[in-house]
Amino acid sequence: MTYFRVRCTLSHLETLEASAHNVAQKQEKIREHEEKILKMKMKIQELRSQRDELKTKLNVCRSQSTPDKDAMKNSLPVSKATAKNQQAILERKIENAKSLLELFRLTGLSGKLTEQGVSFCISTAFEGTYLDSYYLNILIQQPLRIQHHSIPVFIPLEQIAHEHLQKDIKCFLSVLSDHLNAYARRKFQVDQLQLEFNYRVTEDGSFPFTAKIIYGNPMNALPTKVTVVCKDAPVSVDEMAAAHLALFYEKPLQDVFISITVSAENLNQPIAAGTTSSSISGGKSVLSKVAAL
Repeated sequence: MTYFRVRCTLSHLETLEASAHNVAQKQEKIREHEEKILKMKMKIQELRSQRDELKTKLNVCRSQSTPDKDAMKNSLPVSKATAKNQQAILERKIENAKSLLELFRLTGLSGKLTEQGVSFCISTAFEGTYLDSYYLNILIQQPLRIQHHSIPVFIPLEQIAHEHLQKDIKCFLSVLSDHLNAYARRKFQVDQLQLEFNYRVTEDGSFPFTAKIIYGNPMNALPTKVTVVCKDAPVSVDEMAAAHLALFYEKPLQDVFISITVSAENLNQPIAAGTTSSSISGGKSVLSKVAAL
């Protein structure tokens, strides 16, 4: 009877996980569709701006090719036309900036125009939970320059700016956002893991299960390498740990250890776990997790 209940519970959990995965996929498709629409709008704005610039250059060429006697006569109308075209170009650029800010808002980036440039806010989130926000002020000048920011020191801001800021500000903000989101998500997983298990390791407990988790990619919230060691553990525990190894590369830490806990309880091996050491900032990060089974 107990076995049947466990199987029913696991089946129900698998159904819930599948439903949550489908909802997340649908939300991601909607977000990608909205981003695609905004990018197309921005492309239209850019093409219109290029058209206006070409018209301005054409008017200038025509004015320079007229005879001197006609140049004096037509200088005033040409100047007015040029000023009008320049005003139109400026308005197009402002519209492009507004469209860019709207696109950023949908991807966790928001900003506002200031007297000297643009102030950006990069918001981080993970699985529907809003995390920390970071701020960045960029001066609109040649070359572009970062005035103030609240980016953590271990994020390679100078390197990212050197590679992308002057060439493509959208790419610069996208790469920076990826770094910040990966860090915030790793930190969130560790915090949730500590809250879930609450350091329930007993003083006289053994530690046959140890997981060493390495984050080699600073732009990814999931680990790049996981090593699981079951010292002096029963064969059933060793097999159970090996079966869960792939989950570390697919799911958040707290979900993986909850799954391990359920499996351990099914083996009549109560589990208590605690984080022994962690480093989840930029660069190569390592998290060690031990569990008493």
